[in-house]
Amino acid sequence: MTHAPVTAAPERSRTLLTRARILEAARQELGRGPDSSLGDIAEAAGVVRRTVYGHFNGRAALVEGLVEEAAQALRRAVSVPRVPVADAVTELARFVLAVWPVGDRYRILLRLAPQDLGADRLAEVLAPARDMAEAIIGRGQRQGVFQTSVPPVVLTRALEGHLLGLLDCVNSGVWSDDGTGTATAALIAMGVAGDSAATCVHGLVRPEDDAA
Repeated sequence: MTHAPVTAAPERSRTLLTRARILEAARQELGRGPDSSLGDIAEAAGVVRRTVYGHFNGRAALVEGLVEEAAQALRRAVSVPRVPVADAVTELARFVLAVWPVGDRYRILLRLAPQDLGADRLAEVLAPARDMAEAIIGRGQRQGVFQTSVPPVVLTRALEGHLLGLLDCVNSGVWSDDGTGTATAALIAMGVAGDSAATCVHGLVRPEDDAA
């Protein structure tokens, strides 16, 4: 009589689920208070501190886990296949609408101490989004739909600062948005007329209204 080989798959699945639960608890607890302890996070995750340390050897490792999770989500957001459009205004609006939910979900990272998330690590996380935004902005400048007074790389960093600033305002409770207001404001900042910017974003998020 032969026995089926024992597989480690179920145990690995449980381990991954526990890790994900700890990260989700960390995101929520740090959102309530950036100084939340590992004990607070363990309690919120429904595990003991020893379990947290089994996955992350300290606060820095836990924060890095959140950063990597955010980086993966951002890479997925900018790599989703989309129907190509020649219009850079529409393309930039789609870009902002795609990345805003990721930034909103992980905006707590902006409230952590500088030593928790260094400038170099932040640049690494944002690199795929920066590259895509710069390409879109450069195309928009060549099309004459974005301002041309500064180079694309500078406008890209200005757009990044705009988005990060709005996310920080969400943290502070003075701004709330599903991405539409942010996308509209981003287009206006690039030099698009307000009415045109609002019409573009409205058409992307409520296409059924235009078809009615």
